[in-house]
Amino acid sequence: MIALPTSAECRCLLPDGRVLTVTATRRPRANRADVKCALAAAPQLAERVQQVVRLARHTELRLDSRDQVVLSMDKLPPAGWRDWELAAVLADRLVRGQYHASAPMLYGQGWSDAWHLGQVDGQPRQAAERLRRHLAAGSGAMLVLGGAAVDGLPDNMLCLCHLGGLTGHADPAAAVSSARAWFPLHSGGANDSLGWVEVSVHPLLAQPQGDVAPDEEQTIAVPGLDLAGQLAVRRALAGARHFDGRGLGRWRTVVRFGQPAFHGNSYELALVMADRLARGREFVPAGRLLASGCSAAWHAGRVDSVDGRAPKTALILRQVAPGDRVLLPKDWHDASMAPFADALRGAGASLAWIDRIGIL
Repeated sequence: MIALPTSAECRCLLPDGRVLTVTATRRPRANRADVKCALAAAPQLAERVQQVVRLARHTELRLDSRDQVVLSMDKLPPAGWRDWELAAVLADRLVRGQYHASAPMLYGQGWSDAWHLGQVDGQPRQAAERLRRHLAAGSGAMLVLGGAAVDGLPDNMLCLCHLGGLTGHADPAAAVSSARAWFPLHSGGANDSLGWVEVSVHPLLAQPQGDVAPDEEQTIAVPGLDLAGQLAVRRALAGARHFDGRGLGRWRTVVRFGQPAFHGNSYELALVMADRLARGREFVPAGRLLASGCSAAWHAGRVDSVDGRAPKTALILRQVAPGDRVLLPKDWHDASMAPFADALRGAGASLAWIDRIGIL
């Protein structure tokens, strides 16, 4: 068994020619967060570093949450400049033994808007030219550049479109299953709209005997929400998967919202249904899946009512399209809703009033 390092470094070249070093240190987790960033002078940047690293872990085959990784930078990058992201991902993988560099010095230049799919972007030709001018010949550095491969690069430069290229594997996004569901956002009239929630799942390998199984909530990443919102999403998904019987301990999950600035918990049914669609637990509708509902007992599969029945059903009726599937709490169903149901069917959509998930 190869001993893991206690720390690892990856560098990137700043626009002004200085070198930024990202250092990742590994230590026993001891009930602490799985990823921490030590940048006291730049809390927003520290939060982004943690988000990038957690999302980039999404497509890894094994999840070992026994260690905490602490990341730091020896200098701060310019605001809005993102080429440091790949360096942070590489440092995190080096210290956990998920990547083994072929040279003692490693540079990474690249970014991504979809780390949870393993995608890597960048400007490899421009980055390669700048690194050539910076590094002396025979420096022994390995350069990993985000973006499509370009001709004429030396052997010590590797271009990546996806993280699987680090180990010669296919695009890891091929193993990611994603699904979206929509929910009505009622804010008083003019700004009413349908929001969406997207759940992306990647299968986890079975844990070897003796290994500690990962905590379900720790395998769920929710970028863009505050801590209270993240906790609510994780609890809802973990509870609903408990209701599945064999839904726990099998997935790494990323949840994204089209509009993360919202209030209330009426999105929960859409979230749970998107998760079930992504995991193959529901039939995919011909159109979109629209849902509104929450629960105080997702572990029992129960669907509870939410406020705003009249404006939300009116919004759904305005936005529905042929082939859409609409799921609403059974508590909303009474004689007054007959015209709404008829109008939905007339628009080519289907409707179900539910009090339990899995019984639709």
